[in-house]
Amino acid sequence: MRHVHTTFLALPLVMAFLGCSSLNTTQKGAGIGALGGAAAGGLVGSAVHHPVAGALIGGALGAGGGALIGNQLQGHEEVQQQQQEEINRQSSEVRRQREELQRLKKQGEY
Repeated sequence: MRHVHTTFLALPLVMAFLGCSSLNTTQKGAGIGALGGAAAGGLVGSAVHHPVAGALIGGALGAGGGALIGNQLQGHEEVQQQQQEEINRQSSEVRRQREELQRLKKQGEY
């Protein structure tokens, strides 16, 4: 029964954490990893009668792993953002050149 209470306590914390828009992807990954690692470590630790130690170790390992994964995802997001900005710049230039071409064609007709 104790495990069920812990799950119901952890779920709102996870949901609140995921809703924090001020955190970057690396920080969110570290937090999610820490929560997941602490939960898994607590379960493993309780099997050997040391749930707190297991949760602390699992949380630390989970935070490190989550931060690494989050950092990779953040890097991909930044590259995609740069590519989209370049696409937007090139689209604007193409639109400007088409307008200029249309203007020149009209000048040639008169």
